[in-house]
Amino acid sequence: MIAQRKVIVVLPAYNAGRTLEKTFREIPFPLVDEVVLVDDKSRDNTVELARQLGIRHIISHQENRGYGGNQKSCYQKALELGGDIVIMLHPDYQYTPKLIESMAYLIANEVYPVVLGSRILGRGALRGGMPWYKYLANRLLTGFQNELLRQKLSEYHTGYRAFSGEVLRRIPFERNSDDFVFDNQMLAQIFYAGFEIAEITCPTKYFDEASSINLRRSAIYGLGVLQVSLEYRLNKWGLLRSAYLKA
Repeated sequence: MIAQRKVIVVLPAYNAGRTLEKTFREIPFPLVDEVVLVDDKSRDNTVELARQLGIRHIISHQENRGYGGNQKSCYQKALELGGDIVIMLHPDYQYTPKLIESMAYLIANEVYPVVLGSRILGRGALRGGMPWYKYLANRLLTGFQNELLRQKLSEYHTGYRAFSGEVLRRIPFERNSDDFVFDNQMLAQIFYAGFEIAEITCPTKYFDEASSINLRRSAIYGLGVLQVSLEYRLNKWGLLRSAYLKA
């Protein structure tokens, strides 16, 4: 715990058998009270390994629900367990668990209610092996999003995120897509509800075992990001009423 706040790390897992143990071993216990792993019908030994590691809260989807669907289960379980600070960490070891403490303290000390680990602040993205076309797409999409959302984030596409329990209870994340655009819908909801978001520099690693989406899925994701941004601005102007943006 931090300042009597329960800290829960959630791991949205899919075929994470080769990287889960390395990720888990770097989680800063006893600062973290609980770990929740949600397996989205992996084809490897992710669930078996999670049990061997002693992870107490394991949810196994009987059908593959997608990245967004996985996160919904993660956050619902974290709230059920009474999480005051909930940190999403990918178990593919692309993001270092060593930043959990810093992210959690920003929320525990009521500096910010949401913290993102940014790969773009500093020079960590390309140095860590991010493909140049993904870096370029990230920069272009982020610029477009900042313009329409009237914000100044360095990136909207990181998978390393920490939330206060209050934020998760306030925003209707269950209405979001089950696909990758869930992440951007969630940030739009957070800003729409009036919360602020902090960022900290996060090194990243790209390697064979790290999860990634192909070019086709990336293009679909990019179009979804553009749609979310436009919907946000139209809702702010009162020209559209999107159900997922209304609490």
